[in-house]
Amino acid sequence: MNTYHVKQTAVINAANKTTTMKMIKLLSVPVLLSAVLVLASFQKAGKESERIENATKVLTTFANSDESIPQDLLKETEGIVVIPKMINASFGIGGKRGKGVATVKLADGTWSNPVFITLTGGSIGFQIGVQSVDLVLVFKHKGVLTKVKNGDFTIGGDISAAAGPVGRSSSASTDHKLEAEVYSYSRSRGLFAGISVNGSNLSIDKSANANFYGSDITSQQIFDTGKSTSTPVVGLKTALKGL
Repeated sequence: MNTYHVKQTAVINAANKTTTMKMIKLLSVPVLLSAVLVLASFQKAGKESERIENATKVLTTFANSDESIPQDLLKETEGIVVIPKMINASFGIGGKRGKGVATVKLADGTWSNPVFITLTGGSIGFQIGVQSVDLVLVFKHKGVLTKVKNGDFTIGGDISAAAGPVGRSSSASTDHKLEAEVYSYSRSRGLFAGISVNGSNLSIDKSANANFYGSDITSQQIFDTGKSTSTPVVGLKTALKGL
């Protein structure tokens, strides 16, 4: 082979190598993007699973507490909202902010799959400080929650709310008329008591629901079913039965 052909062969090989490298780079971009999206979806799902698990821990703590939600009230309960580690801050003008889950009782007495929700609220007072509070809201009628769909409502405005009576025995609520639609309970640093949530806004966390269940599902569809084999969901329902 003469010098000319050797040079031509070298040029062709170099061109083929460059083309191959470009193809690898072009192919690697969507592969990398797909990997990033898959990892991101796992991370998002992980956050929602953690929220359910934290809600389960709150319910378990409430169930094991010496002072808890009266059984008379639980018998009438059709919906429960759990917000772990809600931030309750007050510097003259106060505010509440937390993310949690909501579930309703189905016709057969079991609990629905959890819907992810967000609670925000404000208040005016003279206390100064910030605290983390585990909050449980007990709803006497599930329609209040199921009708929210993808919107929101104000507690104490659209529906009546009150700090819930405390005590396991039925006698604990004998003097309580239980006329409110929502009863609130909180636990902070071992103290179990009712807490005011009037003026707070409860809204559906659509992005969290989409991350955990799929983008095409609505809160109503989630509330309508209790069929889930997800470990966090099963754990939550077990804790609800233990109240």
